[in-house]
Amino acid sequence: MYRNLEDCIIDLEKNGHLIRIQEEVDPYLEMAAIHMKVYAAGGPALLFEHVKGSKFRAVSNLFGTLERSKFIFRDTWEDVQSVMALRNDPMKAFKNPIKSIKTGLAAGKALPLKMSGSLAVTVQEINIADLPLIQHWPMDGGAFITLPQVYTEDLDKPGIMNSNLGMYRVQLNGNQYEMNQEIGVHYQIHRGIGIHQDKANKRGVPLKVSIFIGGPPAHTLSAVMPLPEGMSEMTFAGLLAGRRFRYGYIDGFCISNDADFVITGEIHPSETKPEGPFGDHLGYYSLTHPFPLMKVHKVYAKPNAIWPFTVVGRPPQEDTSFGELIHKLTGDAIKQEIPGVKEVHAVDAAGVHPLLFAIGSERYTPYQPVKQPTELLTIANRILGTGQLSLAKFLFITAEDNQPVDTHHEVNFLTYILERIDLHRDIHFQTNTTIDTLDYSGTGLNSGSKVVFAAYGDKLRDLCQEVPGELNDIQGFDNVRWVMPGVVAMQGPKFTDYATAQLEIQALCEAIKAKGPIPSCPIPSCPMIILCDDSSFMSATVNNFLWATFTRSNPSHDIYGVNSYYENKHWACDNLIIDARIKPHQAPPLIPDPTVEKNIERFFVKGASLENVSKGRSF
Repeated sequence: MYRNLEDCIIDLEKNGHLIRIQEEVDPYLEMAAIHMKVYAAGGPALLFEHVKGSKFRAVSNLFGTLERSKFIFRDTWEDVQSVMALRNDPMKAFKNPIKSIKTGLAAGKALPLKMSGSLAVTVQEINIADLPLIQHWPMDGGAFITLPQVYTEDLDKPGIMNSNLGMYRVQLNGNQYEMNQEIGVHYQIHRGIGIHQDKANKRGVPLKVSIFIGGPPAHTLSAVMPLPEGMSEMTFAGLLAGRRFRYGYIDGFCISNDADFVITGEIHPSETKPEGPFGDHLGYYSLTHPFPLMKVHKVYAKPNAIWPFTVVGRPPQEDTSFGELIHKLTGDAIKQEIPGVKEVHAVDAAGVHPLLFAIGSERYTPYQPVKQPTELLTIANRILGTGQLSLAKFLFITAEDNQPVDTHHEVNFLTYILERIDLHRDIHFQTNTTIDTLDYSGTGLNSGSKVVFAAYGDKLRDLCQEVPGELNDIQGFDNVRWVMPGVVAMQGPKFTDYATAQLEIQALCEAIKAKGPIPSCPIPSCPMIILCDDSSFMSATVNNFLWATFTRSNPSHDIYGVNSYYENKHWACDNLIIDARIKPHQAPPLIPDPTVEKNIERFFVKGASLENVSKGRSF
């Protein structure tokens, strides 16, 4: 049980899970580049002891592997899983009352503890400029906090038990922010803080905000946990830490006694300033948009405070491991929330939110002459209406039928779907709806579409294991590559606009029909064709295919089909074509600075702090 972040760092170092970087490191791009290189190597947590321009140390990659995360929480892991299971399924209390009593006692001991007197973190009052101002990507608008715990309270029900603790990115400098006086807070309106701000706006009063950075690692994880209704993040933090969340109030702001840093301030009604760009988890920059402006009240730091951070970019990154950890802790929560669901997998390689794979139940089948998706369609609507799952654009869903299916084996799962999908029946669109704020493939900010591919029943086709000959030698479309069973990528002209794209893909469809042996279904073994800018890249790895295809397409605008038609307002086709070319309105992809990549090599040479990482040694 760690009292603070320093305790965790000492423990990790003793057990070979952390390396100290003693050389001075530039927070402008270098720290992020080092972190990404070490994470990609499966390396240890990193303690940066000399951050240029700041007296404070910084730590990253704490949660870089599931093994390390489970090590950090080894003393409380079983208690947390027991409490989560009980909240997800209360009937377990009746099945094992003795164990449930112990679980309840563990949860009771985790309740937040209000402290009287001075709080440790308030020993030093500092400025924003004193912090490690870490900029991760060349086009970022400034330095950001990437592991904040943003705390707000409900004006109608004040107090810590009705508070919200969330992880919303915070921009510390750059753009039009007045240094040390203003920072930007980026969040979506449906989040807990958005609900609190809406109430404050209606009253015409500012919303008090406290941003905690550091403290026991359990506090950081609590800010991103999808908790059952009624469970406070602060109680969960105490449960996971094995130590009650200790807090107090100064100037009306909640202060975490265990945090390394606390920033307090107010968000005033309707006051915004441009926030961003920021290299985000989709692998692109989220662009500059007006977001709430927080006016800084005070900034505190405890003695020897340590600044935790992570780097966000094209997955996999450290937040991938975060996701694995959350899944292990929450267990079968999704099954309790959505009846009939057996499994939902937000595909990390595609940026998490754009692409979902799901397995549901199909209990109507005995009453139908043909096996087909029925119950799956109602389940699909529930999935797309639930929490952050509602941000998805593509949902592939099926039900097990005499053979096991696993959503985490992406190629096998998609193969199972593509073998069974009836392209005349099983494609279902939702248009003019919402998508992730950070996804620029749609028609505007937060605006786009969704599509459900629901496939169930007997196998309909054998999938191509190489490029079908009919797809070669089509004028204007070249470098045809096999991606996986049933999926082929081809390069087309550079995308200019949607009117031109429709003409180009109409010509492609006609060419495929003309070459196919059966015009009514030209290439039955290849149900999915990806039109892209670089098919060599697209076909190089499955992760490239998943990322580029599903982050660069808006279903309503970028899905076409050979022999496509409408019947009773239902769209159908014989071969699916997804236009995954980069569009002019989309955000630019994240590209590391080659100069910085070369400069950080000095940390990995013989005698340097990270020499062992470069040699591929295990930690």
